[in-house]
Amino acid sequence: MTIKQLQYIVTTAETGNITEAAGKLFISQPSLTAAIHEIETEYNITLFHRSKKGIEITPEGDEFLGYARAVLEQTTLMNERYSGKILRKKHFAVSSQHYSFAVEAFVSLLKSYGGKQYEFHMRETQTYEIIEDVARLRSEIGILYMNSFNETVIRKTLRDHNLSFTPLFRANPHVFLGKDSPLAKKDKISIEDLAPYPRLTYEQGGHNSFYFSEEILSTLDCDQEIVVCDRATLFNMLVGLDGYTICSGVISEELNGPHIIAKPLDLDDYMEIGYILPKTIHPSQMTQSYIRLLEKN
Repeated sequence: MTIKQLQYIVTTAETGNITEAAGKLFISQPSLTAAIHEIETEYNITLFHRSKKGIEITPEGDEFLGYARAVLEQTTLMNERYSGKILRKKHFAVSSQHYSFAVEAFVSLLKSYGGKQYEFHMRETQTYEIIEDVARLRSEIGILYMNSFNETVIRKTLRDHNLSFTPLFRANPHVFLGKDSPLAKKDKISIEDLAPYPRLTYEQGGHNSFYFSEEILSTLDCDQEIVVCDRATLFNMLVGLDGYTICSGVISEELNGPHIIAKPLDLDDYMEIGYILPKTIHPSQMTQSYIRLLEKN
């Protein structure tokens, strides 16, 4: 295995086409195909399925790609450190449940480290996708919560993916509401108070288990249920439909506007919010900086 072969594989995966990848790499198509085949033979794996329509990365190829990107990242950092030259755009990726403090930390990191050339990814996504993104090294760090209900399942899933969980803080459950909601004047909201109003939750895709829900009390029956995919839609429906969602209570008016408020939920429960990392890879300097910004926010 060589660094050049890893570059070939990453470029091929990104383009999804052998001919296009060979053109980007300034090599012949047979040379690229031979280089990929050498890696597949060396490690006894299949990186790509090939067809008349092009290529598609295999599950084991996707895993290999994560390690290849990590090796190339470290190689580039070492070359920049000792050559004194900036050789590429800065890259950084976060996968997270929908938390404004994670976005605030991301913005602060970008302002500090972005420079003139960068490619940063902020993926607010489904819980299982967060775990897979970090395990496959598509993201350097993931942010999610655990509590007494989902902890056993989440911790097992993290172990299966060789990931660690580090708590940031423990939050009491709150309710997000529109500021003009009929419940907005209450100092504390009960479960019974919520019954007449639509509950908003985040879509969890193929892993739509109660244990992967982003909201606590996911097993609680609700007559009016609205499932959404993004934070802007959820906030618009909180305001427009007098809906609610159960959350940590941490909100940024600067990022989310003045129309959403958080009220304590009268419930003996908690959300322990933290970050996940690969156990076998030391976090980069940028990842460590992002963690410090998370702790600060």
